Amino acid sequence: MTVLIAIPEPTSLDVEYNGRALPQYVESLEAAGAQAVVIPLNATQAHVAKMLEGVKGVLLPGSRFDVDPQQYGEARIAECGPKDEARTAVDELLLQDAFNLKKPILGICQGLQSLNVWRNGSLVQHLQTTVNHSPGREVVEAHPVRVAEGSRLAQLLVASGEQFDYAGDELGTRVNSSHHQAVRVPGDKLRVSAVSSGDGVIEAVELDAPEHFVIAVQWHPERTYAQSAFSRAIFAAFTSAAEVWQAPRIAASVARA
Repeated sequence: MTVLIAIPEPTSLDVEYNGRALPQYVESLEAAGAQAVVIPLNATQAHVAKMLEGVKGVLLPGSRFDVDPQQYGEARIAECGPKDEARTAVDELLLQDAFNLKKPILGICQGLQSLNVWRNGSLVQHLQTTVNHSPGREVVEAHPVRVAEGSRLAQLLVASGEQFDYAGDELGTRVNSSHHQAVRVPGDKLRVSAVSSGDGVIEAVELDAPEHFVIAVQWHPERTYAQSAFSRAIFAAFTSAAEVWQAPRIAASVARA
């Protein structure tokens, strides 16, 4: 039986962006052996809850809109993009469900930022560094990153067979990039698992909980699924975690009551 993965529409405010971006996530999930359950951003809470009943994992995709800085207690600066309240609301429902039941989570780009803020972290509203973090969608290797040894990501990079550099307690590889914001302070129990080599910008976090698969990356593995063994390994691990996920006993008992 194909495992079902919930993924919200990237945005409620730009149909063209959804049409361009969403298929890459869906195709990557399908290639990894999963089936996407696309959550409409105009759905009611009750409808979202109903759609989540058979879902065993959550993928939070990127978006061309920014997380509202008021969510992490900051005033908006001029360079911060507009918010998407409908996407925020659905993300919160999906995250609540996934953390309540320990469903696997994969966050990508804005999905990482949404996860981090939901976990009480904060963001850099606009990056100003020597590294170009927005070189364009077609650039496959935008800049190098350092992956922390012992992290889930490091294990996936090694297992993928993709070439990497090894220096001390970090593994070096290259990723694509398409963002102007990033994690400033990691959220509760989120540990940094990758940073940009050139400027130290946080590029990935994961939940510090061995029993709960939560990985979020700032880059876009769905765009490089065909070219990158590392990208395929990320989706494969996420899908595998979802396949073996089972509802906690207490939650299952409540559902039957």
